Amino acid sequence: MLVAKNLHLTDLLLIYHGHGAQTASAVPEVETSDNASTLNDDPVDSVGPSAGRQPSLTGCPWHDVNEMLQAAGLRPTRQRMALGWLLFGKGARHLTAEMLYEEATLAKVPVSLATVYNTLNQLTDAGLLRQVSVDGTKTYFDTNVTAHHHFYLENNHELVDIPDPHLVLQKMPEVPEGYEIARVDMVVRLRKKR
Repeated sequence: MLVAKNLHLTDLLLIYHGHGAQTASAVPEVETSDNASTLNDDPVDSVGPSAGRQPSLTGCPWHDVNEMLQAAGLRPTRQRMALGWLLFGKGARHLTAEMLYEEATLAKVPVSLATVYNTLNQLTDAGLLRQVSVDGTKTYFDTNVTAHHHFYLENNHELVDIPDPHLVLQKMPEVPEGYEIARVDMVVRLRKKR
């Protein structure tokens, strides 16, 4: 059974809609898109005129996930609702698709691993998740979409937020003509001392 006492959807939605606290960072702001790809038989549908609106949150996890999906322009299907509840019901966290699939299986949510991947990518495209790649072999999905960086604990294969919001790069590289920096992801790899 899921416990909703740690649900922080209000904070997530305030951040998503640009009303979060200002933080000093060298990471440029990223525009989000309501146009997500359709990779499974559960298409991404715009919910019409309500897409992009400010959601009405009540503190009820099921209702708030529904509102968050609709505000992002995603149709709140049963699978998206269940996976959204698992994702956002425990506050800021970092999950791989396999980790979420395991949680869904334990919670008796009938979804395939492919559906989990597709839903995570749709939520990322909608700006509700942030994708963080480690080594090009492992991809984590971060429920904290604000500009921040990460430690990667090699021994535990765990991604952890770097608590310093003032961490900045001294100098950004020259960007080729016709391109702009979308986002900077810094992952600092840590291992136990020997």
